[in-house]
Amino acid sequence: MNISKRISFVWPILFVLIVLFAGYVLLNSSSKKSQRIYRVGVLSGLNFLADITDGFKEKMTELGYVEGKNIFYDIKRTDVDMDTYNRVLKQFVADRVDLIFVFPTEASIEAKKVTQGTDIPVVFANVFTEGTGLVNSIRKPGGNITGVRWAGPDMARCAFEIMQQLVPKAKNIWIPCLKNYPIVNSQLEALRSVFKAAGLIMIEIPAENATELETAIKKQTQLTGPPDAILTVAEPLCVTPDTFLVLAKFADEHKIPLGGALMSAGGYESVYGIKPENVPQGKQAAFLADKILKGTPAGTIPVISAENYIIINYRATQKLGIEVPKGLLSRADEIIR
Repeated sequence: MNISKRISFVWPILFVLIVLFAGYVLLNSSSKKSQRIYRVGVLSGLNFLADITDGFKEKMTELGYVEGKNIFYDIKRTDVDMDTYNRVLKQFVADRVDLIFVFPTEASIEAKKVTQGTDIPVVFANVFTEGTGLVNSIRKPGGNITGVRWAGPDMARCAFEIMQQLVPKAKNIWIPCLKNYPIVNSQLEALRSVFKAAGLIMIEIPAENATELETAIKKQTQLTGPPDAILTVAEPLCVTPDTFLVLAKFADEHKIPLGGALMSAGGYESVYGIKPENVPQGKQAAFLADKILKGTPAGTIPVISAENYIIINYRATQKLGIEVPKGLLSRADEIIR
């Protein structure tokens, strides 16, 4: 074969290879340019709930968001501090994050305020929507916000029913709670109805901190004597260690059950707790975040209701000589022995 024929034979092959290579380069370059890198600001506003973030990140990874590659998290933690909430959230807005993930209720309310007038979507977890103005409705939250809620009043009623089963002869039950806290009133209203129907005495003991709660307990004891049980609702006061110790030491001294939120500190324990689990809530929130990052407006995505998780501290009930009904044990999601 002469040289001219060889050239005429090879050239088409070279041309095809060049075209294919150029196409590959362009396609690969286009793919790299189109791969979005997301920035998510996370405000963990209560230490008791911090592992919600773990569930969120875990599920986001399963959904294809690889930390350090196509998503970056700016995680800020504090413990019931409104000034810090406001400062952190304003920084997220200034940084133009693609999404804010926030919990619990009061931090979420602050996030809604701070992001108003921006296009930054908010996903919340561990919140109460009743009476807080956080969303327009469960099905259509509106604005730039959606998330995972607690069914607060229902949970308070359930906590009361469990206490009734554990202490069926109880007539006088105290309800300690954080004073003027936005999520408390809807729970207290639900409890007032069930206490009235059951013909029981409900004494509310609001306080702002452990010292104030200790003073209020002493004052109430002087007025009415100790209660038959202490029932806590879902709020931050009674799940902080120093405040819990005030309640737990008093309950231990008078040999009465303390329940509602599962807590232990200083060798003291509550007898049961009811709440949605933290990590699953984070995972539920990740599904919502994924929808938003893929283009669905946050306010059009229905709010998800978290499922309650019941834990019976059988060890603590035995110490108090309380017989736990078999039906309650079978209903529990977890039993501590």
